[in-house]
Amino acid sequence: MPKVKKSMDGSAQRLKASDFDDITKEILTTAITIFRCLVVTRAPFPDSILIETKLAKEAWHEACSAKGINVRLTPGLMKMILKRTSHVRGELKTKMRSLTGSFFGFRANDSREVIRRNRDRAESLKEGSLFAYKDWESKQGIYKTDLLQMGVNHMWFANRNDEGIVYHQYFNPLPVETMALLLASIECCIDEWGTGIKEDVKFSAANYASVYNTHLDSLQRFEEHTAPYKLLEKILFHAGVDFLLASSTGSRVTEEAFDDALLEYEQEMQDEEEEQDERDGTEAQGDM
Repeated sequence: MPKVKKSMDGSAQRLKASDFDDITKEILTTAITIFRCLVVTRAPFPDSILIETKLAKEAWHEACSAKGINVRLTPGLMKMILKRTSHVRGELKTKMRSLTGSFFGFRANDSREVIRRNRDRAESLKEGSLFAYKDWESKQGIYKTDLLQMGVNHMWFANRNDEGIVYHQYFNPLPVETMALLLASIECCIDEWGTGIKEDVKFSAANYASVYNTHLDSLQRFEEHTAPYKLLEKILFHAGVDFLLASSTGSRVTEEAFDDALLEYEQEMQDEEEEQDERDGTEAQGDM
């Protein structure tokens, strides 16, 4: 293990991956990748440094096991791993920005009419988390928006070397924590258009940890409300398996939305039964 490097004036310098021997660098690279997966699937906005440290230790242990060698996790290595918590959130936000803007039709334009339309759309999309619906205008298909699947694909399943493919065990099915993180990142991207003119909004813990927790709470309540039909389980499984085979109050989804989701599901089941009855009737007539 390298000692802390010092500059010519005696001050400490920041350690880099290149400061370690080849074996340690290899394990560090693998541990960082695993840590990123653990963060987005278990604790995107950790409540404490203890939680982050626990995830880092688990990632380091997994990396050592994968390489078949045990290397001590030093404070310097720990610090390099922990820096990735905010990095992975920032990366997701950057990738969701362009997807969100084009998906909802936000436009960069100096026209007063366009600015007003951007502002009104951002405001309406955030009301009751309408942006989470497949059809936000008719308020149908909660948590079925194509933007969620697009985000999953773009962030974790873009190619065979991506984290979602290599470490598929963390994403199949997609954890509810990851879904909440995606929703929070989409909301952050919408917030950038809140004035009608695109502005940079940091996807920081200070600004969006509470937003994330609100979405997580809504998803958990949705799961409980629709438990007999396992709707959330179906949505999460679909999101995670495809490629393998401004305020927290405004983000809160109401129980009425969950009731609508149940009605939609029951209607879909009824339509399928009626179609099956029609097919059975047609076949019976053909046998006569």
